[in-house]
Amino acid sequence: MDTTTHRTIRLSLPQRKWLIRGLTQPGGKLPLFDENGKRINLQVVRKCVDAGWAEPWFENQMKPDWLVCKLTDAGRLALEDTNSESV
Repeated sequence: MDTTTHRTIRLSLPQRKWLIRGLTQPGGKLPLFDENGKRINLQVVRKCVDAGWAEPWFENQMKPDWLVCKLTDAGRLALEDTNSESV
């Protein structure tokens, strides 16, 4: 019997939309703003960082309150896992 457990990853739509944008950026850089120029909700960013799907990349000297992040390997896996759920 297989004793390994598979935890289903549940990304919210805002988390998924934010993380997926890192797939096409150099180094997996995640955007500070959405497609309409609105700042990404800090709760979305924090929850993704707390889950290990994103990580702080560097401090923005001009805007120290802005959290510049990049996609992690765990974030890539989470996106793959949610893609397989929707198939």
